[in-house]
Amino acid sequence: MTIDSSKVIGGIGALFLLLGSLPYIGEFSFGVLSLIGVIMIFVALNGFANYYKDRKIFTNAIYALVIGIIGVVAIAAMALYFLFDTDIITNFFKDIFPSWNGSWTTISSLAGSKPNTASINMSHVVAFLGVLFAVLVVAWVFAIVAAFYVRRSLKIVAEKTSTKYFATAGLLVLIGAFLLIIFIGAILIWVAEIVLIIAFFSMKTEQSQQPSMTQMQPPPTTPMPV
Repeated sequence: MTIDSSKVIGGIGALFLLLGSLPYIGEFSFGVLSLIGVIMIFVALNGFANYYKDRKIFTNAIYALVIGIIGVVAIAAMALYFLFDTDIITNFFKDIFPSWNGSWTTISSLAGSKPNTASINMSHVVAFLGVLFAVLVVAWVFAIVAAFYVRRSLKIVAEKTSTKYFATAGLLVLIGAFLLIIFIGAILIWVAEIVLIIAFFSMKTEQSQQPSMTQMQPPPTTPMPV
């Protein structure tokens, strides 16, 4: 794979990632567009790593992906534990919907039911909020760690390609991860995806030719006849 093809693949992948993370478009594509975008970006980063002989470009991106997957698994495990092995979430929903029998297999029967907030037990509310807070904190920590490795990878790409937009995108991803606890974090990550598109399509792939030592030496002089 040439550096030019890596550039194009990465740029299209970043565009797909942006479109897939936007409201309505992402829901319509069921996340497939974002997944394709991520795969194409990884292919591009692997091409950069091979071209510039620096595997840290790709390995840092892999670290970010693995940490993200572990984070998703951890969040899912926490959610399932609180959902089925404790009564915290069950009690909260039973307060809101007194007619519910507490079985999650019949939760669909509550569709269209009117919630009854008058019967809410505050201790159940506090416990439910505690669970929600714990899950969000775990997701937040994993997002920050993954973003740290994303920034590492893009910073190396910026140095190798002399394209500062890559470093800017990585920094925005990291700051956005820190601020995900508030809505502005998601906006910064969207901006980072736009900057990443610009970075891929604006990078120069033509390497400047440095004159060799032979070319820099003056031509030999011919002795003048006596």
